[in-house]
Amino acid sequence: MSAAAFMPPVAADGHSRRFIATMVFVLGALSATAPIAIDLYLPAFPAMADALGTPESRIQLTLTAMMIGMGVGQAVVGPLSDRFGRRKPLLIGMSVFTLVSLLCAVATSADLLIALRFVQGLSGAAGVVVARAVIRDHFAGDDMTRFTAKMMFVTMLAPMLGPIVGAQLIRFGPWPTVFVFMAVLSALSTFLVWKYLPESLPAEERRSMTAREFGSTVVTLVRDAHFIAPTIAVLMNFSMLFTYVSTFSFISQNELGASPGFYSLLFAVGTLALLAGNQANMLMIDRSKSSSRMIVGMAISLAGVTFLTVVQLVGAANLWTVPAGIVLMMLGCGVVFPNAGAAAMSSQPPQIAGTASAFMGATQMAAGGVLPALVTVGGVTLASMTFGVAVYAVATAAAVAWTIVVYRRSPVPGIA
Repeated sequence: MSAAAFMPPVAADGHSRRFIATMVFVLGALSATAPIAIDLYLPAFPAMADALGTPESRIQLTLTAMMIGMGVGQAVVGPLSDRFGRRKPLLIGMSVFTLVSLLCAVATSADLLIALRFVQGLSGAAGVVVARAVIRDHFAGDDMTRFTAKMMFVTMLAPMLGPIVGAQLIRFGPWPTVFVFMAVLSALSTFLVWKYLPESLPAEERRSMTAREFGSTVVTLVRDAHFIAPTIAVLMNFSMLFTYVSTFSFISQNELGASPGFYSLLFAVGTLALLAGNQANMLMIDRSKSSSRMIVGMAISLAGVTFLTVVQLVGAANLWTVPAGIVLMMLGCGVVFPNAGAAAMSSQPPQIAGTASAFMGATQMAAGGVLPALVTVGGVTLASMTFGVAVYAVATAAAVAWTIVVYRRSPVPGIA
């Protein structure tokens, strides 16, 4: 008899195991669609610059455009999901994402591609922001942290496999092949939502907010330290991650001499470390408080960033030492991210989960699109990347410390 036969049909949080497994798979695939569109085409950056006759810095703007689009899109779709329910905005957004991915494949200039990537981010935001709201509809506290960690296991496979798949696609086909592949993945995710994701916000709990009410809700969120402290931790943590993600393709290939294939392997190792941190967090959930887990995660991240900084300063940077520091940084981020995100969302009621998710996602994407660009304004170099991750790591540590103080002074049920 299998071990599964001895498992109770209902998990500790009251949901059936089949329901949880389905939600993890569908929401994981949904949340992974936009992230894989971010890094699937990273190995193609040099080829795209050559094909479109534009500097590599211009191609990097396609990444920034998508991040900004995702920020704006979340700010719009989140409140809409509080008004119309979760499914309708989600299905519309993902359908548009599929179409725009195909249009990116036939773009003839960098400027057109930048514009299309903005729209791609705008529509792809639906998957990210609504997924967080759906999770809040069903879970809170450590139950939410536990589910988020399970879902992130699926979601993190996307950035780990994205550059590897992208490198193989451009090896056997031109760079537009990458965007056709994005469209196929998006279409599959849309089908999964249509088939398996039920509406999680009942009609009687939906809110039709005027512009004034929306503004009032946002002000309330900003003034609520239980929400804003962990939200700042999330967005600074993301800025640290995205500074690495948006620059390492150029640095590893142009400065450290990696091939596109080896770069994708290094990127996968870093993402595997993020995944390992997430799983380590899963093991710690029943054994420690959320605040303790965040302290452990930040200590590991700061150790990695310190090592990366020392390597850069002493001139010992190479394709072994730099990834070693990045692995430690990513390992710590994998612990901090789900705890801070769950703390922020659990502090708000389900009726405004879409708006809270939108605020978190919009600020996160804006920070991820703008802040990394600021540290590379003088050029994309290893020195600029190291400086950026160091600054944002320290800022994340400060935000985590504030979060811990806030929740220990005035606890929210399920969060300690």
